[in-house]
Amino acid sequence: MSFFVSLAAGACLALGATTPLFAEELSSKQKVEIEKVVHDYIITNPEVIKDAIDELGKREKVAEARTREKAINQQGDKITHSANQAVVGNPNGDVTLVEFFDYNCGYCKRSLDSIAKLIDGDPKLRVVLKDFPILGTDSVEAAQVATAARMQLDSQKFWDFHRKLLSTRGHIGKQQAMAAAKDVGADMARIEKDMSSPATKAALDEVAMLADELRFDGTPAWVIGKEAIIGGVPYAQLKAKVENMHKCGKTAC
Repeated sequence: MSFFVSLAAGACLALGATTPLFAEELSSKQKVEIEKVVHDYIITNPEVIKDAIDELGKREKVAEARTREKAINQQGDKITHSANQAVVGNPNGDVTLVEFFDYNCGYCKRSLDSIAKLIDGDPKLRVVLKDFPILGTDSVEAAQVATAARMQLDSQKFWDFHRKLLSTRGHIGKQQAMAAAKDVGADMARIEKDMSSPATKAALDEVAMLADELRFDGTPAWVIGKEAIIGGVPYAQLKAKVENMHKCGKTAC
């Protein structure tokens, strides 16, 4: 059944035709005539196509937001309080901002200053960092080193490591990650051992599972409250969402 015939049949019903009119009951000649009417209408009023596409986009965004909120409700503890994650800022803060990132992601690099400013300016902010290496083998190896470093470093030392590595110019892989770990005083023999351990694999697998549940296919991606966001977010926007969480428990009061 063609789109035009379906549209025309629905229009006839909407206009109150006395006898139900379905495309299957139309003759070939009637189908051609109706298709021409619809075609001519669309050619005369092409804006209806844009309106339909815009409406479809809105509906898809609503459905996507609902899917992500459902995932947050179902996986909330693993998203915000998993043992397989780094926590910086105030570990007991009353607002949690979660970032899924890749050490080779340009937008993640640019977001680092925003995260640092938020932490410095808000003593009640808790930030969760989740390695989501999606930009190739080097990203995976950097995430393995970072996960191994997180297993032995305290929160402040790991934050120093994270900032140093994410601030590194150029492509980041195992070599750069190991250098950053060494600079903050990590046990390098233990890093070599732990980066290929089952615990490291389990940690990265968990993040990949959560990203899939949240329909995250890019970095950075964020979770704050019941809201999930993909892409770089300006500092002012992140700050406003954090402040609203403090104020009313939602990203928009």
